[in-house]
Amino acid sequence: MAEKIDMKIYRILVAAALMLAGSTIQLSGAELTAEEILKRADEARGNLEGVKWKVEIQSVDNDRIQERALDVKARGYDFLALMKSPPKVKGQKLLMVSHNMWFRRPNLRKPVPVSPRQKLVGGASYGDIAATNYADDYAAEFLADEIVDGERCYVFDLKAIHRKATYDGIKYWVSKNRLVGVKAEYYAVSGKLLKSASFEHRNQIQLRNRPRPFISKMTIVDALIGNNVTTLDFIDHRIMTVRPSNFDLNYF
Repeated sequence: MAEKIDMKIYRILVAAALMLAGSTIQLSGAELTAEEILKRADEARGNLEGVKWKVEIQSVDNDRIQERALDVKARGYDFLALMKSPPKVKGQKLLMVSHNMWFRRPNLRKPVPVSPRQKLVGGASYGDIAATNYADDYAAEFLADEIVDGERCYVFDLKAIHRKATYDGIKYWVSKNRLVGVKAEYYAVSGKLLKSASFEHRNQIQLRNRPRPFISKMTIVDALIGNNVTTLDFIDHRIMTVRPSNFDLNYF
């Protein structure tokens, strides 16, 4: 009788362990939750205490080439971006604070509220030039691991938990070795695929006294017209102190 009870308990424990396996991952002797993995990947996309970088964007849309250049300062998920070129957009600004975003150009008396989902140029949205906050903005579910360009990756199904997230749904591949995002698919609330993206992390930062890869390039491909490609190059990055006044709407 005792053996039967023990076997029943054993089966319950095994079932519980299998359920928990979907929410935690064993890595180098330490368990990482989905949130922890996404936080590491967010750091490589600029979600830090203070950082600045330049973004150079080139879009090929129906054989039409468009370009933008911006200076970005970020602290966590908040950021301030200043358009540098071409001349027609020079001086325009974007500000995001606590998921609220505003746009301003030199001849506007007041900033205008905008959404991170709005198109900047080509396939790039306003939210694509900023740091990511996937760990806090999305509910994450582990999918089966996959190999991307010879690299084993965690795969996540991400669902937005509020309407201010840049995308309603994301399928996200994160390198198991480097803990950086390598690929993503972006979906509308209907489940329709909008675009896909690949990421390069050839830049490097010092984080917690260790070198860490940092975003260097994002390549976006339109889901309907595969020839429509937008590239964002992240250059001249630097960890720095970013003052709170940078994110004060009164000064913006």
